[in-house]
Amino acid sequence: MDETDFEGTLVLEALAAIDKVDEFFDAVDADDVARAVVLMKAAGIDAANIVTVIRKLENADSEH
Repeated sequence: MDETDFEGTLVLEALAAIDKVDEFFDAVDADDVARAVVLMKAAGIDAANIVTVIRKLENADSEH
């Protein structure tokens, strides 16, 4: 998966499987990238997708 086709679905499904979606969104809302990474790792998300999510978060922050 690359940045052009990333929709977050796989990430959200993996987080839902460990019941951490709300906690993930709380971390995102608080700009707590470290916590978001910990949650994604706990959900078994691979490093490439974690990097993609982090980039998207950072890009979203720069637009606001």
